[in-house]
Amino acid sequence: MKFNIKMKLVATAACGMLLSSVAQGAEVKVLASNAIKEAALELFPQFEKASGNKVVVTWAGTVDIKKKIAAGEVFDLVIVASPELDTFAKDGKIAAGSKVDLVRSSVGVAVKAGAPKPEVKSGDDLKKTLLAAKSVGYSTGPSGVYLVSLFEKMGIVDQIKAKAKITTPGVPVASLIRSGEAEIGFHQIAELLPVRGIDIVGPLPTSVEPPISSSLAVHTQANDPAASQELVKFLSSPATTNLMKKHGMNPI
Repeated sequence: MKFNIKMKLVATAACGMLLSSVAQGAEVKVLASNAIKEAALELFPQFEKASGNKVVVTWAGTVDIKKKIAAGEVFDLVIVASPELDTFAKDGKIAAGSKVDLVRSSVGVAVKAGAPKPEVKSGDDLKKTLLAAKSVGYSTGPSGVYLVSLFEKMGIVDQIKAKAKITTPGVPVASLIRSGEAEIGFHQIAELLPVRGIDIVGPLPTSVEPPISSSLAVHTQANDPAASQELVKFLSSPATTNLMKKHGMNPI
């Protein structure tokens, strides 16, 4: 009789632990680009509340995301510029068929708050502004990579190189503009919007605007692929559209 009572108590405790584990939900480890940070900081808590799952995020610039994946670090979900995910897929780091294009972001032009705003309505305006600026700030991420290619097309690489102020990975270009280190700076608008002390002049002219897309995909070694896919569906759902636009991004 005592043995049966003891077994029932053990079974009850085990069942309680299982129910507690289920109630806590899964933990989704996310490696994400700073480009979507402001929107995600609002969206992740919504997902946690609706799903019961917990999102644990590592924020990083594109260069550091590439380093982490190359070093073999494992996450459930990776959110970064689309070309980087394509490379990860070729390297076998991303689960086949799991990539979803999330948002498209424009590259913005900004100056220190209160400073005169230069003309950037056309490609010619932009070129004149770049040549006239005493210093030009940009990042090592997708927007910076694009700008370097644009400088090459404009034939002004050497002129810009002499006055370029390039941020280290993960550091916002806005910090260089705000401090006065860069007279004019370029970064994804989503990364410029939350920073005080700068004025956004506008996006790059439509004639030279780059197609920068952020996408997400499940890692091949994801601890919980099902929970990761649940987060993918949530982030790419129509319900997130207005909030994405609020933070300077256009859902794809």
